[in-house]
Amino acid sequence: MVVKIVDDLRNRAWAWTRMGVLALLWGSTFLWIKVALEGFSPVQVTVIRCVLASMTLLALCLGERRRLPSGAAMWRRLFVAAFFCNALPFSLFSIGERTVSSGVAGVLNATTPLWSVLIGLAIGTERRMPSTRLGGLGVGFAGVVVIFAPWRTTGSVGWGALAIIAAAASYAVGFAFMGRTLVGRGIPTVSLSSAQIIAATVLTTPTLPAGGLSQVHLTVAAVVAVVVLGVFATGITFHLTYRIIADEGATNAATVGYLLPVTSVLLGAIVLGEHVSFRVAAGMAVVLIGVGMVRRERSEPAPAALSPHTSISPGR
Repeated sequence: MVVKIVDDLRNRAWAWTRMGVLALLWGSTFLWIKVALEGFSPVQVTVIRCVLASMTLLALCLGERRRLPSGAAMWRRLFVAAFFCNALPFSLFSIGERTVSSGVAGVLNATTPLWSVLIGLAIGTERRMPSTRLGGLGVGFAGVVVIFAPWRTTGSVGWGALAIIAAAASYAVGFAFMGRTLVGRGIPTVSLSSAQIIAATVLTTPTLPAGGLSQVHLTVAAVVAVVVLGVFATGITFHLTYRIIADEGATNAATVGYLLPVTSVLLGAIVLGEHVSFRVAAGMAVVLIGVGMVRRERSEPAPAALSPHTSISPGR
């Protein structure tokens, strides 16, 4: 009994640690994109981050002595997932952040869990969602609204903001598709994540003539930003996301999005010296409460989580 309690506490601690690391890496994406756009075009940023992420995940795959998936049917599914979870949102974020700040981009991306729940209800994967989790999603959204404070802004929503909201919805579609068609099929998550990013690279590279051949304005900050964006904020982050989808399901993976406003606001304060008002601090607290509610009472793990090929442990 004592051993079971200790194991449960350890698993919970690891799950929250993994979620925190993912939120930090994912939340920093918007900062790195903003800095990278000072030297590269949106198309260039998208393609470079995909290439660097592919190289990173292939190195992880080789390090674990895993092979890439095989079969035409599997690769067709990987290309569909790569379009919705990588190529399309990556491009939309790069376009959107030309006119939207990194902090606001992080807040708008926090709508991903809401889209994920709506999609889950539509396709039947969230038919038995406990009231606690539904309430947590509502609380998390309320926290995002407090942070964003739309009542304090004037004018219509710009195309950049709409592009980022569309990217958040695309993430949710990709998560749902990955959870239903890719995980739990006896293929290690590192192999799946590597193959999907490779597919995303194939999808994005042909877009270079449509804006990717413009002159590059190299600066140290832009180069560092795009490298960190590709290796850590894309490669490592995407692998962690795949592992959470396999272990806890697409909706729980999407709830990480509610932590992104907290991360983006804190990074803005620490890195850029932006002021954090009492309203923003209160909103972040509400977001954290909502995430806690969602993860406190979650549905049983999907069959994918029970597969020895997709189980998650600190050592992998």
